[in-house]
Amino acid sequence: MLPPIDEAAYQVHVHWMSQAIALAQSAGEAGEVPVGAAIVDGNGNLVATAENRRERDKDPTAHAEILALRAAGQALQTWHLNDCTLYVTLEPCPMCAGAIVLARLGLLVYGVDDPKTGTIRTTANIPDSACSNHRLPVLAGIMESACREQLQSWFEGRR
Repeated sequence: MLPPIDEAAYQVHVHWMSQAIALAQSAGEAGEVPVGAAIVDGNGNLVATAENRRERDKDPTAHAEILALRAAGQALQTWHLNDCTLYVTLEPCPMCAGAIVLARLGLLVYGVDDPKTGTIRTTANIPDSACSNHRLPVLAGIMESACREQLQSWFEGRR
């Protein structure tokens, strides 16, 4: 667990989560489940962004988190993302949680829990499990209502 954050740090998290929400909106408009991700380096610079692309790319691994991790690795020329923060609108699934741990991410910030496949804190806890080789700091619930509403609205439109 992280210690409580001050107002200035909270506003930084809100700023970057807003970027992820905008990416999620774009994904939803393209027929994808609306999930967006942004990676910021230790100096506060945007390193990579991505949105879900499974349908468009016909790729089961084209989750926003995976695509953002790949782009960040290329941009920084390393797979060690120790000094980076990943912002994602939805709690990562098992595949993404594993990739995040393997990337040695410095901090994961996500918007809303995923009661079906979330494996950061909800259905499982991959970062804190015995199989994890990295202790991942996690901050959940940033812009939770906006992230939840975006997903619920998209799914309601599909029914």
